[in-house]
Amino acid sequence: MPVTPETILALGRKFMESRIFLSAAELDLFTILSENEMSAEEVADKLKTTLRGITILLDAVVSMGLLEKKNNKYHCPESIASILSKKTSTSIMPMVMHSSALWRRWSDLTAIVQNGKDKTENKILKNIESEQEAFIGAMHVVASKIAPGIVKAIDPGKAVKLLDIGGASGTYTEAFLESSPGMTATLFDLPPVIQIAKRRLEGTGLPGRITFIEGDYNKDELTDGHDLALLSAIIHQNSPQQNSELYRKIYHALAPGGRIVIRDHIMSPDHTQPAAGALFAVNMLVGTSGGGTYTFDEIMESLESAGFVKIRLIQSDEMMNGLVEGFKP
Repeated sequence: MPVTPETILALGRKFMESRIFLSAAELDLFTILSENEMSAEEVADKLKTTLRGITILLDAVVSMGLLEKKNNKYHCPESIASILSKKTSTSIMPMVMHSSALWRRWSDLTAIVQNGKDKTENKILKNIESEQEAFIGAMHVVASKIAPGIVKAIDPGKAVKLLDIGGASGTYTEAFLESSPGMTATLFDLPPVIQIAKRRLEGTGLPGRITFIEGDYNKDELTDGHDLALLSAIIHQNSPQQNSELYRKIYHALAPGGRIVIRDHIMSPDHTQPAAGALFAVNMLVGTSGGGTYTFDEIMESLESAGFVKIRLIQSDEMMNGLVEGFKP
């Protein structure tokens, strides 16, 4: 992007479309308008908003291509409703609402940079706690599209016993088991999340090949005897010290010759690329006590300190799809 007064001013205004979209999501406009065409007056009456406010908001969302307007009636087209209506099985709205909650945390960014997160008022993500199952379900919708490609890039080979740490609803466990008919898996996550995984996987025919273990990887040891361990989108939540301790636990959970694979942002040596990873590090700054994004060398050093060898980058990172592997001797 060329740096000019115009582009700098545009950068300062980027929040505007985001805020418009998030407000539309908070008001559930995409669900309401996917069911019926409605005038601004009808929407205002239904949602108990001001007519002026909802009209301006609706027109702005139309200008962004997310709603349609014809004869002063607003409608959410099917292509948009399929992902933004709360009533569809393919909805990503819980993740959008997660972004809405993050807006409040990100609003504290300046104070967090100045004073540290521990000294800045904590704003709890209430929506995520109350809608955890829907949120994890939405993550599955997104992850299921990329999981087969990730498994192919990893190439489980002759691995027969997978350990999926922090595996959420089992999206990657499912992809591995479908790819390797002779494989069994251990899915490890917090107790409420394991219950979500059990319900989601119930109709897949796979639970007989999965051992579900409830626990906290920051507190509990991991069961041993595995030949492949997956850490998918986990290490960015942790401080370097937490990751070193987790790698130690995984080392002990693997059989000799076993492999660890990490999927996450893998940053350039100067921590500025990929841009998505640099931005995500800010998300971890406002959302965790010590999390961030890491370079290959930083990951390799921590893995080596845990005892792993033959560490290499399997796949470079663009959108949190970087892959690093290491082996237990």
